[in-house]
Amino acid sequence: MIKVKNLVKKYGNFTAVNDISFEVNKGSIFGLIGPNGAGKTTTMRIMSTLLTKTDGDIEIGGQSLFSDIKRSRRMLGYMPDFFGVYDDLKVYEYLEFYGEASGCTLADVRKMSPDLLELVGLNHKRDDYVNNLSRGMKQRLCLARTLIHQPDVLILDEPASGLDPRARVELRNILRELRKMGKTVIISSHILLELSELCTDIGIIVNGQMPIWGPIDQVLSRVQGDVLLDIKVLENIDEAKVWLLEQSSIRDVNINNLGSFEVLFSGSDHEIGQLLREMSNRFLVTGFNPKKQNLEEIFMQLTEVEKYEG
Repeated sequence: MIKVKNLVKKYGNFTAVNDISFEVNKGSIFGLIGPNGAGKTTTMRIMSTLLTKTDGDIEIGGQSLFSDIKRSRRMLGYMPDFFGVYDDLKVYEYLEFYGEASGCTLADVRKMSPDLLELVGLNHKRDDYVNNLSRGMKQRLCLARTLIHQPDVLILDEPASGLDPRARVELRNILRELRKMGKTVIISSHILLELSELCTDIGIIVNGQMPIWGPIDQVLSRVQGDVLLDIKVLENIDEAKVWLLEQSSIRDVNINNLGSFEVLFSGSDHEIGQLLREMSNRFLVTGFNPKKQNLEEIFMQLTEVEKYEG
């Protein structure tokens, strides 16, 4: 649905976004991951038509985002990392104000508002003033504001920033519900564990570039290195250790304080299966657990930078 092609954004001699390309399929949740200053927000603002590009293109549904800005903005809902609220407005007034500003009629806004407030869990706060809402409620109200003109694509910049654990869970559940409704969601966040549980696809931005992107399982497998196997053998421990060290795919073997082997394995998933089968034929294996890298470990690996040497 969305194709970002060789996107570049320069500020004088500084390149904030450097030849980024990726695709987002309809109905997916695409996570943009990267440290502060990597280019996530700049990329999202260009995708939202709030910044001009220096070079490249972005297509939505086969048409350039920039060929018809009004059309594009009708399809997009953008939620910034820092957003303004009018504290002296009530919740329903807030939605009416932004709904009309987005080109909706007041009658349409009033018709949609109850469903939107129910979706974000704020129906009971309809008549409350915005300044009386908690941080999490304001975030959800801003999300409802983003949805008021019924966009197909949501671009959410750090929507979970500053939220407590319960509010983050509530937001995550809302995003899953939006996906069920057919919305395409692009989200940036530093809460990597939640992105790994929520997103169907991810792209990692480092220094204005995106070295890797795609379905989350494929990204994990592409950057996966050695696998740590946790193996429990009931008897003949010493013999099992000697056998493990004789295998060409085993780089190291240690015994942890629980009596299990910690095995550093270099090979494919198929080879892991072969190892388990062969070991089970020789020893009484009661536990076998591959521990692959998680999203946070991969993020640290790909965004590692050299320390400044003064």
